[in-house]
Amino acid sequence: MVLKTFGWSFAVTALGLAFAAWQWGWEAFGIVLILSILEISLSFDNAVVNAGILKKMNAFWQKIFLTIGILIAVFGMRLVFPVAIVAISAKVGPIEAVELAMDHPERYEALVTDAHPAIAAFGGMFLLMIFLDFIFEDRDIKWLGWLERPLAKLGKVDMLSVCIALIALLVTAMTFATEAHTSTGHADKSATVLLAGVAGLITYLIVGGLSGFFENKLEEEEEREHEAEEKAKAEGKPVSAVGLAGKAAFFLFLYLEVLDASFSFDGVIGAFAITNHIFWMALGLGIGAMYVRSLTVYLVREGTLDDYVYLEHGAHYAIGALAMILLVTIQHEISEVITGLIGVVLIAASFWSSVVRNRRLAAEGGAEDKAEVASGV
Repeated sequence: MVLKTFGWSFAVTALGLAFAAWQWGWEAFGIVLILSILEISLSFDNAVVNAGILKKMNAFWQKIFLTIGILIAVFGMRLVFPVAIVAISAKVGPIEAVELAMDHPERYEALVTDAHPAIAAFGGMFLLMIFLDFIFEDRDIKWLGWLERPLAKLGKVDMLSVCIALIALLVTAMTFATEAHTSTGHADKSATVLLAGVAGLITYLIVGGLSGFFENKLEEEEEREHEAEEKAKAEGKPVSAVGLAGKAAFFLFLYLEVLDASFSFDGVIGAFAITNHIFWMALGLGIGAMYVRSLTVYLVREGTLDDYVYLEHGAHYAIGALAMILLVTIQHEISEVITGLIGVVLIAASFWSSVVRNRRLAAEGGAEDKAEVASGV
């Protein structure tokens, strides 16, 4: 099962590292390897959240996620996205941006760094909305009950997550962006941060709203289909919901891609701390993205989220932490090591809590069985 799921990731890793060593030497080999590890460590929480969404899709859309989705993730976000940032910031064409990246890497890195406030605001707001909508929802299973129970009660207030996200954006724009202007003498980024943050919020509301709408429609249609099939069995007229399922799956797929894009912001920006070689960066982050995709599918097929019920909670808390870190990095630099460790610690803690819960339930089940035997039931 492991080889089947991760086979392509292993193959891409071997080919990618071999190509880096052959084309650019051992220095490139080491940097590409480091970037791969960086991407995996920063995006593990992404895989957990993706798995929660992907398990709602059928096998066909899971294959689309692994094929077309990985092309978007690797070439779109890890190669095209940095070039697009430079093209927009420097107001040049894409070809000129690529030439700038290859011939003047220092200038290329400076342009990407200058665009960081807008990137951080967009990605931070998108991820913050995911986190807020999660913690304000009343769930049967709660990890940190002392915190999640009161938050679930607050979540009954309409549009509360949107209000909190907008407040966070205003505070960020009026503090971090203004502080950056005052301390460095560079142009005030408040307006840029506000516009990018609102764009991130709107993107979340549109994509998330459409995916949720079609998912609800699919559930309703499945219920009607089940009832109709019971009545139509004698007549041999099966009811099909393929078209509606396609719409629902498409918007969930679109939601997954936007989510992956938001997660990849910190990896792309953080990669510049290691290298400003655009092709080394794309190769290393692309290899890491392959493992994140494979891990997502593995979690779905193994039913890991059903067995370890707090994993999704830990991943969403990691999302919340990443969202706040992205907003803070508009003014203050935060090491990618810290960002990665926070996510790993939260997910590890939720995994261990799940193990403890499973052991407790198993022990309680064993005690009940013994009691029934003793009572002669």
